[in-house]
Amino acid sequence: MASSRLLLVIVAIIVAAIAGIPSPSLARHVLHERLHTLPPRWSLHRRADPDTTLPLSIALKQSNIDQLDDYLLDVADPHSPNYGQWWTPSRVVQTFRPSTQSRNAVRMWLEGDGIDAARVRMSRDQSYMLVNVSVAEAERLLATKYYVYQHEDGSEDVGCHHGYHLPEHVREHVDLVTPTLHFEKVKLGAHARRKRSLSAAGKMKKPTGAPKRLMNMSHADDIKDCDKAATLDCFRALYEFHPELKETKRNTIGVVELADQTLNANDLKLFLEKFNPEAANQLPTFFGIDTESQYPDFAETDENLISEPDLDFELAIGLLGPQQDVFLYQVGGSGSINFLLDAFDGSFCTFEGGDDPDLDGPLDVKEDCGGTTPPANVISISFTGGEDFPPFYMERQCNEFGKLSMMGVTFLFASGDNGVASNGDNLCLSANGTAVPGPGRFLPNFPSTCPYVTAVGATQVDAGKSVHDRESATSLFGSGGGFSNVFPRPAFQERQVARYLAQLGDRVDPSLFNSSGRAIPDVSANGLPTAIVVGGNFTLSGGTSASTPIFAAILAGVNDARLAHGKGPVGWINPAIYSHMFAGTFHDITNGTNPGCGTQGFPAMKGWDPVTGLGTPNFKKLVQRFLMLP
Repeated sequence: MASSRLLLVIVAIIVAAIAGIPSPSLARHVLHERLHTLPPRWSLHRRADPDTTLPLSIALKQSNIDQLDDYLLDVADPHSPNYGQWWTPSRVVQTFRPSTQSRNAVRMWLEGDGIDAARVRMSRDQSYMLVNVSVAEAERLLATKYYVYQHEDGSEDVGCHHGYHLPEHVREHVDLVTPTLHFEKVKLGAHARRKRSLSAAGKMKKPTGAPKRLMNMSHADDIKDCDKAATLDCFRALYEFHPELKETKRNTIGVVELADQTLNANDLKLFLEKFNPEAANQLPTFFGIDTESQYPDFAETDENLISEPDLDFELAIGLLGPQQDVFLYQVGGSGSINFLLDAFDGSFCTFEGGDDPDLDGPLDVKEDCGGTTPPANVISISFTGGEDFPPFYMERQCNEFGKLSMMGVTFLFASGDNGVASNGDNLCLSANGTAVPGPGRFLPNFPSTCPYVTAVGATQVDAGKSVHDRESATSLFGSGGGFSNVFPRPAFQERQVARYLAQLGDRVDPSLFNSSGRAIPDVSANGLPTAIVVGGNFTLSGGTSASTPIFAAILAGVNDARLAHGKGPVGWINPAIYSHMFAGTFHDITNGTNPGCGTQGFPAMKGWDPVTGLGTPNFKKLVQRFLMLP
């Protein structure tokens, strides 16, 4: 065995020499990723046992990924002659498949460092390599030291927060390696019914919005009271949303729920009986992703688990009525967004056990890996979290949203409910870049900051005002917004955002935000005080988790009109809505701020702003403009 391993190393060195690649054992290692400090509530506990087994996953660099923007703009820019000519899934897979050169470079590195080729497995699209290694082997491969870290609640994780290294000639072929930098406690039970944390150990939060309170039913039937209770009729009046749906069999819209978040059918029925009786018996079409059962359980009564799904489906189904089916994508396990992407695109899948053992969590069911779950034309996701994941992780996930967008899918994400701080956790960035409670640099939310999704903020009808008056930014919570610290500002935003920054001047300390980053939100819709039913009670709620399904329903109406005219879905809308062609299609919001991080946040102003984006939609004008496109 020892002689055969020695022979393998010699062969690898000879092949490497012929190819002009240095021997893996002699190659200079360079830093690939690191954390400057440990995340909040984690401490270094002890060195990891060298015999502990790690499921090392190596994500290979995707071919042509540097051209993703160009490919997308070719089909999504309203001035492109190829607008709306969305790609097929097979074309997307073939275009971005990692090169043979990348696969060979990584294999040669592993084998040259003593990892038998028989131990290395490939994902079916050749995008990932997986090898079970001991801690000692991982430390040698990555030129690092592994430790056991302990969370303040007693849970533990294994990682190397000081960073890991790759051979210089290998680094260009690798996106990221896991487990390495990611300190996340994912609590999993043996059965799907057991309560589980949301993806990335709870980093993906449902926006909390305004505190819930019982609704005064005298405000339920008159759009003069939309400042007191925002009902379906309020949204129809505000946004001129009276679609005549004709293509409901071909058109699709979906809503995503994570982990144990689940709809209560009785609440939905009670809501619809009151606000849209024709749809009273409507239920969503269920798609279980990495769940133990493909049959929904809509009998949950825990309000912590049903409040978000109740809100999502009451608004989406209520606005679209009984003719349009609405999909429910129920993501099991830890509820990772990556599991959703796996189900849509098999080329994104890695292996049983999840895409990142720390961030996404292991699975105790067979992983859904593309081909069985159809992505809807419009997908609404009301969960988001701070932009403090490892950058390579965020970039790879963002690129996947871009690849799916090339197929004509629109992803809508809530921008968050903590203003310029991270959603749910209300964190900001310290001087060394660590997410911490309290004052600091602004920390926007991801995936909302990914340029290939559309981020949705929230507005309200001010007290004493009507649906005929201009709305304001929400006052009981800060509509999430700001500037990415990871993703640069795309060119299609530049004109609008530069105008805002010129107006802003020094009213917000420029050291608190990255003025050159991708700016969010893109759009807004009403998010306060939202009339819903939860736990059998008519309730007032709110948040960007309300505005997101509202905007999704409006886009579904736009898609219906395009399909009826022989056109395709709108897909990635961002380049279009920021263009001159769509001027006047949004109601500009100029009042309000989004406080956070010990500041008043940003002020809303004329034109785009990082509180409410371009504003709230005018459905009729959106339909007119999108019908002008091929």
